[in-house]
Amino acid sequence: MTPDEDPTADFLAEVRAPETPWRRDLPPGEQAPERAERPERWGRTRAAGRAAAQAAPYLQAAALAAWLASGAFDDGSGPDGSS
Repeated sequence: MTPDEDPTADFLAEVRAPETPWRRDLPPGEQAPERAERPERWGRTRAAGRAAAQAAPYLQAAALAAWLASGAFDDGSGPDGSS
């Protein structure tokens, strides 16, 4: 097989997409096209994460208060309820 008969190169030449305007060098003075705005994919997830992060200290304080209150009202009867 000679270098001119490369089937891989022939295949790639057939399937290669034409050069797109944003993939070539711009002439001097020409501005690049504006980037399209992408919709926010994780907006609700991030908002829920921020809300959980803001609420975490209050939840920890409530859990600590409940744990302390359960110890304060313990009558010392033990785990099975008998003295």
